[in-house]
Amino acid sequence: MGTAILQAEQLNLPEVFAFKFRGKKVKLVESGDSVIINPVKCSADDLYGMFESDGHEVDRFLARKREEKELEYENWK
Repeated sequence: MGTAILQAEQLNLPEVFAFKFRGKKVKLVESGDSVIINPVKCSADDLYGMFESDGHEVDRFLARKREEKELEYENWK
């Protein structure tokens, strides 16, 4: 039984399946006469640093939500 890990774009899959795997790594596992395609789970190392910021995003987000709420309230009157 063999396995291989590839980028999904390296496979020639029908669009229905290609859409589900687009941009992901997939693992091909031979099982008897068939091949099973599984997405490879993202490791924590891949996620490191994706939320780096200057620390003010939460403040900006909450201010924007307050503004939206105020506009919503004004339009409701």
